Amino acid sequence: MSIALVMALSLTACAEKAPEQAAPVTASAEQKPEEQSATAEKSAETRVVKDAYGDVTIPAKPQRVAAIYQEDFMMALGVKPIVQWYHPAWGKQDYLGLDVPEFDITGSMEALLQAAPDLIIVDGGADAEKYEQYSKVAPTYKLPDELRNDTTGRLKKIADLLGIPEKADEVIKNYEQKMADAKAKLQQAVGNETVAVIRLNVGNKPTLALFGDGNVYTGMLYKELGLQPYAAAKNQETHVVLTEEAIPAIDADHIILFPSNGTWDSPENKESLKILETPIWQSVSAVKKGQVYKMDRTHWQSGALLANMKKVDDLVKTFVK
Repeated sequence: MSIALVMALSLTACAEKAPEQAAPVTASAEQKPEEQSATAEKSAETRVVKDAYGDVTIPAKPQRVAAIYQEDFMMALGVKPIVQWYHPAWGKQDYLGLDVPEFDITGSMEALLQAAPDLIIVDGGADAEKYEQYSKVAPTYKLPDELRNDTTGRLKKIADLLGIPEKADEVIKNYEQKMADAKAKLQQAVGNETVAVIRLNVGNKPTLALFGDGNVYTGMLYKELGLQPYAAAKNQETHVVLTEEAIPAIDADHIILFPSNGTWDSPENKESLKILETPIWQSVSAVKKGQVYKMDRTHWQSGALLANMKKVDDLVKTFVK
């Protein structure tokens, strides 16, 4: 009887203990779908994109974006950047009217760190070393080099990185319509007369630089608006600094002129502007004809979408009577 009683008590204890052991297993099974859902939700918050340096994990919907020298495209898409590109020798893109902190690309990363971006977008101006510095601040994407002279292509790529690819379509439609309208007007007003774009490089030793028909800032005059480039500007991807001998030989029918920094009225440019009073410059054909047009540096020294549209406004105002 004693043995039977011990066995009975033992079975009772096992029966009471079994549910306690089973409970954690059941609970774990119920929580697993929730854990999977949380993981899936977390994965949806980021995505992997590939740039020149490899795979980059970026936010699916970035909220604080620093687009270094690409602020124009962000504004065109209706997104305000958290900092604005600045260079001591070139200034910043004043035409955007941004009221955000400046980021001096020649200085430290401190201003960028303080801005706390969740995504940084850079272009070919950032080499591998600079890219690594940016990447330590936030996930960084370098735009493909082939988009350097592709305004609408850059807009599409940036819209995709911002998680708003659909917004690019309407912006591009308006842009292309504006280009087409302006092209028709300029073709009628200017015809086959040649146009040269020259930058006055201000500073201690001012120089004049002729921009090529493939220049990222001004190539759109020829490729998108159909204007005829001055002969020396043809097949030139960047720009060339003109020698004193080359200046009098400029025989373009029209000259677009802008300073490298500041404005035409900036006190610091007063000495540099004297180059335009020299006999060498005064001997240029377009100068004699009064067909030199002074433009605002801030958007002429940019190849971005809003800048290009402002150039179109300048050209139509200048040539279409």
